[in-house]
Amino acid sequence: MNHLIPEWEKQSFVQLVFPHKNTDWICCLKEAINTFTEIAYAIAQYEKVLICYEDENTISHLKHKNFVFRKVKNNDTWARDFGAISIKKDNKIKLLDFKFNGWGLKFPSNHDNTISRKIFNIHKSYNFVLEGGSIDTNGKTLLTTSQCLLEENRNYPMTRKEIEKFLKQELFVDDVIWLNHGFLEGDDTDSHIDTLARFVNKETIVYCSCEDKNDIHYKELKKMEEELKNTNFNTIPIPLPSPKHWNNHRLPATYANFLIINHAILLPVYEDEKDKYIYDLFCEIFPNREIIPINANTLIKQHGSIHCITKEYFNEDFISTE
Repeated sequence: MNHLIPEWEKQSFVQLVFPHKNTDWICCLKEAINTFTEIAYAIAQYEKVLICYEDENTISHLKHKNFVFRKVKNNDTWARDFGAISIKKDNKIKLLDFKFNGWGLKFPSNHDNTISRKIFNIHKSYNFVLEGGSIDTNGKTLLTTSQCLLEENRNYPMTRKEIEKFLKQELFVDDVIWLNHGFLEGDDTDSHIDTLARFVNKETIVYCSCEDKNDIHYKELKKMEEELKNTNFNTIPIPLPSPKHWNNHRLPATYANFLIINHAILLPVYEDEKDKYIYDLFCEIFPNREIIPINANTLIKQHGSIHCITKEYFNEDFISTE
């Protein structure tokens, strides 16, 4: 059956793009490389890791039988958003390459927009802007936000109805759930769904919740909660961590930006009092996977977390030979 492949299906490898001095990570490059390295080795316990890099000095320390390296010029490191999207069509896994324009022309993207076509065997390319972090799926239902997909610098003048028809046709989904509420302060993506709500199985969605009436997120996340509870899916709230700040602005810290890999979950944690509760909750949600906490305090300085910097693939034959 044709379908958009959910993250929990058996993976072949995960893509990472390592930071270097010409990325925004220059503010904390050593710490960023250390975090990317920790994530790479965590994934390599279970599957291959495709490590893209521009500067050999940033990856010379990486040694593992499951590491595969590709040198490619890049603007930044958000593989989730410029990476290819996997579908199953006619019983074969195929890669779709969508346009990446720096989250609605906010940041340079000329190199990142070409990475997938340079290193993968692409089935079909589109002039339609679609970031991987803006959608989530259980295979047949697509979860997204109106704020992102209807943002005027992406696919305007396409209407919501036209965008939904396109997504159903090209991604083989039956339904699209549009969340009209929910945001995280400090987010550059216009409310990517992978910071707010995620499928954890075919029937269940976890979502960011806030019980502090004085928090700027309280009203919008309550409205988002109501939207989710009006769907046909089971819902599980995951509280926001306590506010995190850097350079006098709040960072978009969220536990929803976890990565599902073969037999494990990479869970962002923040040296926060809620970390232990979230870890225990994820052990209940994913009883057959190891939960691996990763300190994401450096990642959120650039307004993303673990899911944002990774992209999973389901057939290693996609990697073109050099």
